Amino acid sequence: MHQLPFTALLNRLFAGPVAALLTMLGVHPSHPSTPIPNHVAMQVMVFLVLILFFIAVRASLSVEKPGVLQHMMEGVYNAVDSLSEEIIGHHNKRYLAYLIALALFVLSCNLLGLIPFFETPTGIPCVPLGCAAVTWFYYHIQGLRANGAGYIKHFMGPVWWMAPLMFVIEICSHLARIMSLTVRLYANMFAGDMVTMVFFSLLPVGVPVVFLGLHLGVALIQTYIFILLASVYLGEATAHEHEH
Repeated sequence: MHQLPFTALLNRLFAGPVAALLTMLGVHPSHPSTPIPNHVAMQVMVFLVLILFFIAVRASLSVEKPGVLQHMMEGVYNAVDSLSEEIIGHHNKRYLAYLIALALFVLSCNLLGLIPFFETPTGIPCVPLGCAAVTWFYYHIQGLRANGAGYIKHFMGPVWWMAPLMFVIEICSHLARIMSLTVRLYANMFAGDMVTMVFFSLLPVGVPVVFLGLHLGVALIQTYIFILLASVYLGEATAHEHEH
């Protein structure tokens, strides 16, 4: 397995404990000396960078003289707030923390491949799958919190005698959302990475800059679509019966 420099560093520091933990969980890594793969290391990198970013924003908060980081965070907040309020409604504020954290994580993962010696973790299927699965559980939990046992009515449809059939169809539809979110994000980021790598190998100077711009555009668009769909699912799940 080709290791990126940061992956190699993590494996040097934590290979033993990680391999022991995986073995204890019944997972036997094929390379016990390097159990941490690149996509996991890249997610750790994104996590650390976001933590440092949040700390820096918190330390620089100012009403009179807001800095660049505060303006950036306010821009992200306003963008996600505006998008989610339009879809979810006035009660979107209670879900903003999750949506903003999700947006920053997905966007950071999408952009990481633009930096030399790093890879785009969302170009590996299990990373978008993890984001999709967490979002799926999150919106169902919020649906139950907002509607209680009445949330089950969302799966029954408006016609009582078709409720059993509609329930099965809705369950399949909701499960398909995990696959839809995963494939959409993974396929686009994987394709963007491949196009960039191919043109860099053919023309290492000049023209590939255009494809770096394309990668940036794809990263932004895919983040927007992921948050848009997460907001749609949250809006549907938390809507009360009289709102349908």
